[in-house]
Amino acid sequence: MTNVSEARLRLLATATRIFYTEGIHAVGIDRIVAEAKVTRATLYRHFASKDDLIVCYLQEADQAIRLQVDDIVARELPALDTLRAIATYIAEGIRTPGFRGCAFLNAAAEYPDPTHPVHKAVLAHRQWFSRTITEQLARVGSAPAEPAARQFVMLRDGAMATGCLHDPEPICETFLQGVEGLLQLRAA
Repeated sequence: MTNVSEARLRLLATATRIFYTEGIHAVGIDRIVAEAKVTRATLYRHFASKDDLIVCYLQEADQAIRLQVDDIVARELPALDTLRAIATYIAEGIRTPGFRGCAFLNAAAEYPDPTHPVHKAVLAHRQWFSRTITEQLARVGSAPAEPAARQFVMLRDGAMATGCLHDPEPICETFLQGVEGLLQLRAA
């Protein structure tokens, strides 16, 4: 059973690396199998299809982000500081060498059909993130939190989309300034 787990981990790690750096549609099963050093049969033993592998890749990315954000929320800081910490975490990701944008926005661009399992995995992540930001914003001020949460998410999306196109420093600075402005308005 250990070999099966190791093979699955290699497949997922290989797919994650290649999907993120080159795009999902650009990568075929044969390449993933070759680079993971497994057989096609092994791949299909663990993943019924390429779509299943893609969904798993996105779910793994989702879980990694949730763990980081949940750790920030668990610190039980004041809501504004929690939101600043989440924004800082996002900016740190954009500054990471090899950053190629948001894995979820990239996947959504390749899978625009809202009924497709990949698109549904993207939406599940985005709904969680939006809900988390809304919950934190609801702790500040009395106005409805949803409009401010949409603004936060849009600021994040813009930073993630442009952070791989140019020098990430001014993009992160602009993102963090935008979040700070939003939070100050919310707290006023």
